[in-house]
Amino acid sequence: MNKTEYPRIGETVLSETLPNGLRVAVLPKPGYRRRYAFFATRYGGMDMRFRLGGVWHDTPAGIAHYLEHKMFDTEDGNALQELSRNGAEPNAFTANSMTAYYFDCTDYFEENLRILLSFVSVPYFTQESVDKERGIIAQEIRMTEDTPDWRVYKNLLGCLYRTSPARVPIAGTVESIQEITPETLYACHKAFYAPSNMLLCVVGNVEPETVFSLAREVLPKEAGGVIERDYGAAEEPAVAEKSVACAMEVAQQQFLVGFKCPAVADGEALFRQSLIGELACDLLFGESSPLYMRLYDEGLINSSFGGDFDQLPGAAYVFAGGEGRESEAVARAIMDEAARLGREGVDADYYEQIRRANFGASLRSLNSFENLAISLADGCFRGFDALRFPEVYDAISKADVEAFLRENIVETRRATSIIVPKGEADA
Repeated sequence: MNKTEYPRIGETVLSETLPNGLRVAVLPKPGYRRRYAFFATRYGGMDMRFRLGGVWHDTPAGIAHYLEHKMFDTEDGNALQELSRNGAEPNAFTANSMTAYYFDCTDYFEENLRILLSFVSVPYFTQESVDKERGIIAQEIRMTEDTPDWRVYKNLLGCLYRTSPARVPIAGTVESIQEITPETLYACHKAFYAPSNMLLCVVGNVEPETVFSLAREVLPKEAGGVIERDYGAAEEPAVAEKSVACAMEVAQQQFLVGFKCPAVADGEALFRQSLIGELACDLLFGESSPLYMRLYDEGLINSSFGGDFDQLPGAAYVFAGGEGRESEAVARAIMDEAARLGREGVDADYYEQIRRANFGASLRSLNSFENLAISLADGCFRGFDALRFPEVYDAISKADVEAFLRENIVETRRATSIIVPKGEADA
């Protein structure tokens, strides 16, 4: 068992890599009644093309999400119901590069952990259940497609990227999920749900050795093969399309402006770039920024306006938007302000204010067991230690943020997605 202490944030992680390759991390929280278990695989919506055992496989869009839905089925019933009967609150999610299953409980922790490890590692699908789920997921996809926030975001990614699987919805499409069969689900489970591709993280008042012992006892002894993933060729800086507009049943026009940034390889540099990008967004158009207040006073944005920096495998981008008809004026103002800050420099006091605010938000996130587990899993899968954020913040300078703004918030990297009310489009 390895013990890693983080004195600057008051956390300790006890970890071990089991003989089957599974990485296990326990964050003890003495004095708490809650116990939170998070079992994740490095497998998400973007992992549609991969090589295992020397053979390339192309799978339908949405299969990782479909598999997540079906994993709660067991030969004896449904693991979701079994965990709920024990007083646990179970759930799961599929992201672009991760799928996770988790529960929160106060009692029966060991029994609940055994259930979690068992149903995630032993799939059970029938043709009938897979066919039934297809209709449920198709309905979910249609409902999501009718959501303006989702549509404007999806369309923006389609403008930014030509071939990246970032363009493809995590749940797939109604058409793509028709190709999913029990055989494809079993094949993807065998490839990606191998212990060496997974992480178990437990946060709370637990005995670490109990967690390690249960994982050794319940999970498969084989590590699984090495998986090579294909996210497509590196894309050029220019966007695929400058703009896209579509009509929906909305009361007000909605927009997102995006800027395509260079993708950074996994590792410490990826974590550092994430923090730089977040600082740059807050400095440029965060709620306390001069630009935000000016655009708000001029009526170009309202309280719906916001944005962020995101990094996916092989893709990175800044996005900002909300309700309003002046997307071009807002985009121009964002680029002009970024150019000015890159040229003249960010005010030192303002930079320090934003840096302290972001650092404080990172500290406060440690109060969430969920955030702790997700951060550790993301770092584990992508090659950095998420709890070392104080040291990473120390290594970031004002000049780093200014360079990010100067290099990325420019016209050649910009795309715009707009949703207009249906009546206006028909007029």
